[in-house]
Amino acid sequence: MTRLQSTAPTTLQKVWKDFLEPIVFAVVITQFVATLVGVDGVSMMPNLRDRERVFVPKYETWLHKAGVGDFSRGDIVIFKPPREASAQIGNLNKNFLGLWAYRPFLIKRVIGLPGDTITVQGGEVTVNGVKLDSGWTTDYWRQQGCWDNQSELANNTTSSRAGVMPDQAEITVPPAHYFVMGDNRTANGSEDSRLFGPVARRDVAGRAAAVVWPIMRKTNATYDCASERVGELSGANKLNWRLLSRPAAFDTLKSELKK
Repeated sequence: MTRLQSTAPTTLQKVWKDFLEPIVFAVVITQFVATLVGVDGVSMMPNLRDRERVFVPKYETWLHKAGVGDFSRGDIVIFKPPREASAQIGNLNKNFLGLWAYRPFLIKRVIGLPGDTITVQGGEVTVNGVKLDSGWTTDYWRQQGCWDNQSELANNTTSSRAGVMPDQAEITVPPAHYFVMGDNRTANGSEDSRLFGPVARRDVAGRAAAVVWPIMRKTNATYDCASERVGELSGANKLNWRLLSRPAAFDTLKSELKK
């Protein structure tokens, strides 16, 4: 009876099994299946707070890029800002240990789809001639006393403030691009398409589908308009796990546009 002798793994096989295989597996999962992304800053308040982490189903993005489906108005997306804007706006150009520069990922809400005509006037947004009811976020900013309806960002669809875009009363979103805005509607609350223009589909990493961290959060968050940061967290702790569904106003808008 012949016995098969097991062969000891080579050094390369051990390196692959112990180190490279887990790394490759992690990269495949985070690039093609799903990943977690941290929120950095207050541009999506009151709906997302600083340091929350969101779940991003990456497979959706690859399907969209392959022509299957698309992002919708009201979706919260993670993306890289346009390269030209990144070169001119300091916050959009990061440096890693002085070795190389890179465009940081941003998180904003899709307002306009390819072909949409967007106008922003007096802090109100209009899509294809239909006003978008933004009460789901502007009500909060009115309560805080710093809802912006006076600045150049509140009265131009694109503003020359950052030196990237011209002042424009309206803009038509180019093919394979999206017009995005932050939910923070204070005068300096968000660097978005009003400053750097529409975002290319190829630069969108995915849709924020749910909040997964922290597990609990305080019910109330006030905003200090003068310092442009969170003022106080108060109230009872509540479960923070939640799906990031589109505000109902976007469904209403879609219905109005079909009439």
